[in-house]
Amino acid sequence: MNSATDRPLDQTDRKILAELAQNGRISVAELSRRVNLSKTPCQARIHRLEQDGFILGYRAVIDPTRLGLPHVAFVEVRLSDTRKAALEAFNKAVRALPEVEQAHMIASSFDYLLKVRTKDIAAYREVLGEKISALPHVAHTSTHVSMEAVKDDAE
Repeated sequence: MNSATDRPLDQTDRKILAELAQNGRISVAELSRRVNLSKTPCQARIHRLEQDGFILGYRAVIDPTRLGLPHVAFVEVRLSDTRKAALEAFNKAVRALPEVEQAHMIASSFDYLLKVRTKDIAAYREVLGEKISALPHVAHTSTHVSMEAVKDDAE
């Protein structure tokens, strides 16, 4: 049985998750103060939330523009085959492309939506032509270039 379904989240768990989502580097002392718990029970809850799969990990949020990667394009991908083996082959191959930040299977007139980040439109064109179009079972792509990120929860 999955322990995450055995123990529902209470308000304190939800407060802990909200605080950690805002600042994963917050000290346990500060977190416990904000959620009105002593340090030891707060640490125990964090550990349980990690074990139960609510907290998947911690990471630094990097500014891609500072790394020279300001160009974002969203790519609709239609596959020529959507049977299980074809989907698995596409999924495996797309995960290996560093330029693809996100890949979502979509219920629509296309099969996948990819978020692709590059230095500029010329670099994007190369990624599209040489990498994305060469992925297994790709039949058609359509690109939407982002002009501005209005909201990005990764920031």
